[in-house]
Formats: sequence, C-alpha cells, structure tokens
Amino acid sequence: MVGVTTAGALVTLNPSTGVVAQTLVPSGVIGDEVSVSASGLVFFAVQNGCSTTIEEVPVTGGSVATIAPGSVPAVSPDGTKLAYASQPSLTAGCVPNTTDLTALYQVKIRTLSSGATVSLAANPTSEDNGLPVPISHLSWSADDQHLAVSIASAEDNEGWDVTLVDTAQAQYFRAGAGVVSVPVTGSPTPQQSYLREGVYMPNGDLFVSRACCAGIPPQNTSRLMWEVTTSGVLVHQVAIGYPNLDHTSLDVSSDGQWLLYLAGNDLYVSQGGATPKELTTGLIAAAWG
Repeated sequence: MVGVTTAGALVTLNPSTGVVAQTLVPSGVIGDEVSVSASGLVFFAVQNGCSTTIEEVPVTGGSVATIAPGSVPAVSPDGTKLAYASQPSLTAGCVPNTTDLTALYQVKIRTLSSGATVSLAANPTSEDNGLPVPISHLSWSADDQHLAVSIASAEDNEGWDVTLVDTAQAQYFRAGAGVVSVPVTGSPTPQQSYLREGVYMPNGDLFVSRACCAGIPPQNTSRLMWEVTTSGVLVHQVAIGYPNLDHTSLDVSSDGQWLLYLAGNDLYVSQGGATPKELTTGLIAAAWG
C-alpha cells in the first residue's frame, strides 16, 4: 500500500497496521491520487508553483523520473498506459486569464513504452460553456480500455459527475460517442444527490462516494460508500460515511477483495465489502500496490 501524507511525503504503508514502512519521496507530492503499476512503479504528482508534474519511482525506492506535466495519474491494469489530467490550477494567482476555461481541461492517455499521447477534450465545441470541469480522479477498468473520470464541482456544490469513457472511440471525457454519465439512484433525494468520486472494480461494477445534497447554498447531509453497477444501481452498501467529511482517493485491489478510501485525512479499509476499519490518519491520497 502507498500513501501521500498531509506533509506531502510519498510513503509505503504496512497494509495491516498503516504504519509507514518507507519514505519514497520526502515532500512536494499532492493528492488525491497516486497509482501503482503491476511492475512496481508508483506514479504521483508534484506541485511546482501553478503547475503540476507527473513523476514515477519504484515502490521499493530509488531514482525519481519525470513523465509529463499533469495530475491525478492512473496506470492501466496491464501497466502499458497512463491516464492523467492536464488542467489549470484554480488557486488564487494561478487562474488563467481566459473566458473559456473548459478548453484547458483534458484527459491525457500516454503509452508508456513510446510516450505517444492521446488527448481527450471535455466537450465538443458546440457544448462548450466556458466553465471549468476539474478532473479529480481517474480509474481504469480491468479491460484496460474504459476509464472512469470523476469530475469535481467548480462552485456551489454543482457540476459533480462520474463519466465512463471508452478510450477506443471517445474524443471527449464529458460527452459524445463512447461516453456515458453514471446516474445517481436510490435514497436519499437522487435528484439532489451526486457522485463525488467513482472507481472501477475488477468485475466491472463501480465503487463510489455518493453525497447529498447538491444546490445553493452548498450542504452535505449524507455520505454513502456504495458498490453500484455502471447504471448507478446499488449492489452493496459498504459504509455510511461522515456528512461533514469529504470521501476521496477511492481504490480497489486488483482481486476486488479490498477497498480503501479517505474520509477527510483518515484511511479506511474494507475487506470483501464488509464494514470498513480506520487504518491510519494524516493522508491526502492512498492506493493499493
């Protein structure tokens, strides 16, 4: 297991105790996503002023290599492709001076052996409203072809979405051919609820963080950790989360038997969909590996 501490260190964690086993990178690493390949490479993002860069390091420790500008890296199960976000920072002093922020948000898919990269824009030009579409998390399906894209709110608790992208045909990550949005179903208030984040499970279902309620003013009265179908239908409730905490950095082990997520900075782990247990605290990202 790997994690990123609130101090920005990339570390390996004992999966049974949560104790730090080794520090791979001492500082500068950001959340909410870190990803480990089957061959033992850890992909992570570091902050450099207003920009971010994807880097890699062996999970056993060693030299760090720079991959490309970007954030929230996700390596495919077969280890051949890396998906990541290319997007501007919306922090003070970093917001680009443009009326069309949407055009600056892209999902990149890089073939690691050659460096060849495909870019997916947010929307067709005809559907571009100029608003930001922050990409908060990426997750590959077991077929190494479909990508779950979690889209965060731009403001006022509005805009949340999880889209499923068929990378063999899609040209965009929010709409168009090969892209579907996962609907929110079930109780409470599906019309006002939203999916904060979603990741693929090996069987093709999704592990999601479901929140209520969207709207203005922002309010969160419910956080549910669910396993759902790609149509959003509840399969199994893993946990009732904390309404006042953000639930992020979701990940599923390669065999589907272990789930993890952060509630605030606390790491929770579930075996076989059972009630999760708090493993450790002080993290901004975590992943199996």
